[in-house]
Amino acid sequence: MTARAGASVFDGSGDSFGVQLITSAFLRPGYPGRMTHHLRGPQLPPSRGPLSAAVTGYLGGTGPLPRPAAAEEADPYGDDLQLALYLCYELHYRGFAGVDPEREWDPELLRVRGALEQRFLSALRADTPVHDSLDEALGALLVEPVDGTGVSHFLRDEGELWHLREYAALRSLYHLKEADPHAWVLPRLWGRAKAAMAAVEFDEFGGGRAERVHARLFADLMTDLGLDTAYGRHLDAAPAQMLAVVNLMSLFGLHRALRGALVGHFAEVEITSSPGSRRLAEAMRRNGAGPAAEFFYNEHVEADAVHEQVVRRDVIGGLLEEEPELAGDIAFGIDATEYLEDRLARRLLSDWRAGRSSLRTALSSEMAHTS
Repeated sequence: MTARAGASVFDGSGDSFGVQLITSAFLRPGYPGRMTHHLRGPQLPPSRGPLSAAVTGYLGGTGPLPRPAAAEEADPYGDDLQLALYLCYELHYRGFAGVDPEREWDPELLRVRGALEQRFLSALRADTPVHDSLDEALGALLVEPVDGTGVSHFLRDEGELWHLREYAALRSLYHLKEADPHAWVLPRLWGRAKAAMAAVEFDEFGGGRAERVHARLFADLMTDLGLDTAYGRHLDAAPAQMLAVVNLMSLFGLHRALRGALVGHFAEVEITSSPGSRRLAEAMRRNGAGPAAEFFYNEHVEADAVHEQVVRRDVIGGLLEEEPELAGDIAFGIDATEYLEDRLARRLLSDWRAGRSSLRTALSSEMAHTS
């Protein structure tokens, strides 16, 4: 059915309010119209070099973007490139206060983001120690070292409350949007892999209960630790190693070509989560961090023990049934995640064992709001 411009498709009249919305929103040149809802979200952080300064300036409307070629000269794992990339990615999540939401698909900004991504991904492909096969990569994840020396081992055995607060502040960059980066892969999967991935994500998002959403549970953990739970509050405190870990998820998630790598990344997270979470729950308990702090990790001990089986059997197995050629990409996603997590662990442990903070800026000792 068609209707003349300005005529109601509901009651035949020509002056319906609903029709005015249709004609103004759909028929006006330049649809969709410019939106103005960009007052919420975290503030843009201080820059860390010329790339991030230019991206920040562009998002804030005070300057031009950097040349895409400038990314080729930057340290792919350094503060400047990683922050610039993080800023670009965050537009696909909650954005920043004062930044127009339309910047999410700004062609010039996407061109710069592509150059940043290429620099980062090329470095990862060159530097990541890779297994010879997917079976070897998965097998290595299933082996728990007898005398582990990682971050969760340190926190369980030696960690003090200030270590736990720093760790939570850093991990908040991911956990306050937990499972969001992985949701990007759902439209790129099919059949058994899609159904299994959706089932795991449903658990991560609370099984339909807002109070059980894992990001909400992590905010409760932060409250127990006396940390500001506002989304993005601790971005400026996070070193480049932490930014790279979070950026990797967005890099894999936002590119269909990297769907295999995203599944590999997700497998690494889910397979290693349960034993690591058990150690972190013990660290929280030993330090009297609080019931919500313990509960978050206890929840992951149980949930991720099940998720690990589902991811290996159905997500990976289902994907390989449909696209067996992606086995190498899945292995790369596992290995790249391990590589960046190891870099972060070295940074944290070297600082903590020397008795110094791992953060770029000090944490506030005051409680703050949740958003």
